[in-house]
Amino acid sequence: MNILTASLSVLLMLLFIIPRTASAAYHFTNFKGTPPIHSLGTWTQFPIGMTPDQIKRIYHLPSSGGHGTIAIIGAYNDATIESDLAAFDKQFNLPACTKASGCFAQHLMSTKEGTNSGWDLETSLDVEWAHAIAPNAKILLVEATTQSGANLLKAVDYAASQKDVIAVSMSWGGEEFPEETSLDSHFKSGSGAVFFASSGDKGSGVSWPAASPEVIGVGGTHVAISASGDQQNETAWSGSGGGISAYEKEPPYQSGFTIPRAGGMRAIPDVSYDADPSSGFPIYYKGKWREVGGTSAGAPQWAAIAALGHGSNLQQLYADKAAPNAANYFRDIVSGTNGACGYLCTARKHYDYVTGLGSPLTDTF
Repeated sequence: MNILTASLSVLLMLLFIIPRTASAAYHFTNFKGTPPIHSLGTWTQFPIGMTPDQIKRIYHLPSSGGHGTIAIIGAYNDATIESDLAAFDKQFNLPACTKASGCFAQHLMSTKEGTNSGWDLETSLDVEWAHAIAPNAKILLVEATTQSGANLLKAVDYAASQKDVIAVSMSWGGEEFPEETSLDSHFKSGSGAVFFASSGDKGSGVSWPAASPEVIGVGGTHVAISASGDQQNETAWSGSGGGISAYEKEPPYQSGFTIPRAGGMRAIPDVSYDADPSSGFPIYYKGKWREVGGTSAGAPQWAAIAALGHGSNLQQLYADKAAPNAANYFRDIVSGTNGACGYLCTARKHYDYVTGLGSPLTDTF
């Protein structure tokens, strides 16, 4: 009996120690991008949530400006996005941005794209709020045929090939996979465009493509505002994705910055932005308004910040945070959690795995 018990114990130990076979692993062929967007309340006839003027005051952004083209990477055909953007602009007294004027362009990666209401909501958030933050920049919406990883990367490649694109927003993500290190080259462009991606909305955990060392991963916060609409406090949002990549090595801009407990691997996210739906953003879609949030709100607005200023590359962001006047660049988020994993789930000074370096306090990095 003792021999049998010992044998079973050894067998159980081996089951946990021996790696699983490759066929059981999650791979790029399984990847489907998911837009991390969350709705609050119901559809309304009037906008509820942060206004463009409010969010600009909170993050010390100019009331107007922007240059170049912001590329938004989505999926499926949003047939009403131009008219939805027009209604949004009228509501908030923003400059019109239309196809006729050359301000807005919509590129479908296939002539036979289907529709998807969930992705339509994400597209409304991305396009409307990128334009709200940088109203003088152009918007290029590139819509992948489906949400598969292969099709989304084709859309990314198209955007990266456009010479006037200075920032690319990817408000989607999914589980990491072993092949991701071989795909980092997709997030580079000949014109030097900067790539942004949402860090995810399921709390602690790493999402790709935010995990790529070529992409600025954007985590989430909650912004508390006073009755007059001014910012009172900003804390880590419980849904913000973050952690340590299982596959990507620690890039030089992070190893030189010294991030505790990274263990030589890529830390995520890099920066943060308001994401909690309870301090969310109104979007217009097919005749009605909805208040939404998620880290998918931060990626297009950080891309717009890049269009307002002189870019926001990763090396510069970490250099600015390390500078003596770092408080001019970032609001350091020092409270709040995104899970129960202790250090990796807790906001703190310097850098944390929930909000990264912090939220923006300027458009010039």
